[in-house]
Amino acid sequence: MQGGPRKKTIAAGPKQARAAAGKVAAEPSVLDRLQAVIVGSLDNDKAENVVTMDLAGKAMFCDRMVIASGLADRQISAMAQHLSEKLKDAGLKRVQVEGAGGSDWVLIDAGDIVIHLFKPEARTMYALEKMWGEDLDEAV
Repeated sequence: MQGGPRKKTIAAGPKQARAAAGKVAAEPSVLDRLQAVIVGSLDNDKAENVVTMDLAGKAMFCDRMVIASGLADRQISAMAQHLSEKLKDAGLKRVQVEGAGGSDWVLIDAGDIVIHLFKPEARTMYALEKMWGEDLDEAV
């Protein structure tokens, strides 16, 4: 096959792509523990409409997705900061946060779990639940 490692990874598909990238799928108990830390932190910060989705086998970039809403920039920034700290305390070495400087959407990449924090209007506009939800199963 011609092309660089990225093309080969994409062509290989989700399971082979992870092996090609040297990434081993986390055990379900580890994902469950991290998801509990995330949901607990969001509950403590009064996040609204917290939704978790299992994307194993559907997406190459993560196994689970958590989506939540906050009413103000300040609340969303605080939720992102608290999540980052709690995930690091839970043993994740690299937690990447995008958009925490005051926007309608903050993305937190915790490896096998991706967290999206939205203002309600932005959440409606992007409609990630519809994009990655059960409708995806029906299309496949």
